[in-house]
Amino acid sequence: MEKAGSRKFKAIELNELTGIYLKVIAPYTDEAQVAHKEGEELFLTGKEQMIYFPRPEHAIIKYGNQDIHHSVAIPAGNALYMLHRLTGEVSLVRGPAMFLPDPRREVVVRRVLPLHLVEMLYPGNHEALEYNRKLLQLTRPEIEYVADREVRAKKERVQEDAKVLQAAPRDFAGDELMRTQTYSKPRTITLDTRYEGAVSIDVWTGYAVLVVGKSGQRKVVVGPASYLLEYDESPEMVELSTGTPKTDEQLFRTVYLRVLNNTVSDIVQAETADLCQVRVQLSYRVNFEGDPERWFNVENYVKFLTDHMRSMLRNAIKSHGLEQFYQNAISVVRDSLLGAPVEGKRSGRRFEENGMHVYDVEVLDVTIGENQIADLLMKAQHHAVQQAIELAAEQRRLDATRKSEEIKQQIAEAVSSTTLKELALRSTELEMRAAYLAQEIRTQHETEMQRLQGKSQEQEPISRLHEAELARERARRDQELELAQRQLGQRLEELRAEVQGVVARAEAVSPDLIAALQGFSDRALAERMAETMAPLAILGGKSIGEVFAGLLKDTPLENVLKRNGGNGEPLALKPGS
Repeated sequence: MEKAGSRKFKAIELNELTGIYLKVIAPYTDEAQVAHKEGEELFLTGKEQMIYFPRPEHAIIKYGNQDIHHSVAIPAGNALYMLHRLTGEVSLVRGPAMFLPDPRREVVVRRVLPLHLVEMLYPGNHEALEYNRKLLQLTRPEIEYVADREVRAKKERVQEDAKVLQAAPRDFAGDELMRTQTYSKPRTITLDTRYEGAVSIDVWTGYAVLVVGKSGQRKVVVGPASYLLEYDESPEMVELSTGTPKTDEQLFRTVYLRVLNNTVSDIVQAETADLCQVRVQLSYRVNFEGDPERWFNVENYVKFLTDHMRSMLRNAIKSHGLEQFYQNAISVVRDSLLGAPVEGKRSGRRFEENGMHVYDVEVLDVTIGENQIADLLMKAQHHAVQQAIELAAEQRRLDATRKSEEIKQQIAEAVSSTTLKELALRSTELEMRAAYLAQEIRTQHETEMQRLQGKSQEQEPISRLHEAELARERARRDQELELAQRQLGQRLEELRAEVQGVVARAEAVSPDLIAALQGFSDRALAERMAETMAPLAILGGKSIGEVFAGLLKDTPLENVLKRNGGNGEPLALKPGS
């Protein structure tokens, strides 16, 4: 808008992912006191200035209808080729990143692959082949890349042409109101980096690719892996022999080398020691081991492998006759190519030239060259097989008989073993019972000994107590005896004194007194006896005197009774006197 010699420009919004490409058309000094000369180019991004206010000294450089330059999204695992405009160097910008190229120095380019390389890198991918064919149409003969903006510009032109072709002529010149029949979708971004980014190689498990740079560096990528090619890097191509047997007439070209569990088939024509031709069909199992850099030292490893193995096998077959070789073909082939087995394992055949290791050989078929010899050998083998079958039948019958007898022997052994075990068990039971009884007797004996020992130990204090009691009793008796002796002594002394007194008194008594006393005593005794005999006299019907006289007859009292009665008359006794 121009009014009164002034201009008013619309401000442009920028952010960290966008920028604007400017050309200085008139010298000026900006707010930071930096002088800008005419012809200088500037690239402003949202990092320096979020809002750009156009100046009359600036002119916007456009590529097509593009005013603002946007960042390019690079997902993880992908990359873009970036061309430095001043040096011509093409570098790799790896993701994940939001890459905003500076148009003054940096240009995003797309690498154009030769069509034969596309077929080897992406076999069967017709879309990739067509894409690179279109890129070849945009490139100049002297370069191998095309600018990304050129590809996008062509795509936009094609889309605009399609819109023009689809537009129908309209006779109505007024305004129109258009209403869509679908809702407005939210803002989305679709990332399609299959062909816009750097060339990527996906190396599968068991494969390897040799990448060679134009400066001479080599790198082996072993799968599983994904590798992004630098702009000056290309995969090394290998050529492999095909057909059976393997020949150089038709070669298979590829960049992927199978390094694990590879299978190579071949047919070997050889001659035996008796000049018979044989044909052996083989299948080799191959791994690549060691330094990966050596794996690609032999360009056609299939031809290298089969030629070497044919020479070794022909030499081994030449040392055997036809019948011997035909019967042991597998052993002869495996022993000659893989080595004799050691502890059940074969070492295999290793090639130091490229790290190739043949770890197994499978013999698929052995064919004799001459039909007549083959028929004779076949008949001989049929006869041998028939004999072998008959011998095998007899051997089976022998084995059956031997097995039957062995079973009978085993049954007898089992019965005998059972009997022996029963006897052993009984013997063991008796031994255990005897041991139990002996143990029980020992236990009872030990218990009794312990009881007696305990009782003995109990009797010792009782004995000591009894001995103490006896000692006390003895002491008491001794004391009593001593006391009795003392008392007896005293009594004897007393009796002695009494006797002496009686003797003294007796000596003092006269004989008349003694006689009087004696008479008085006898009379008193007779009277007493008479009183006692009175009941007897009553019972016998006799007088007391008669009974008494009869009792005292021939006794000293008889005289007493006579004297007291006078004149020979017994003493008259009155009952109760």
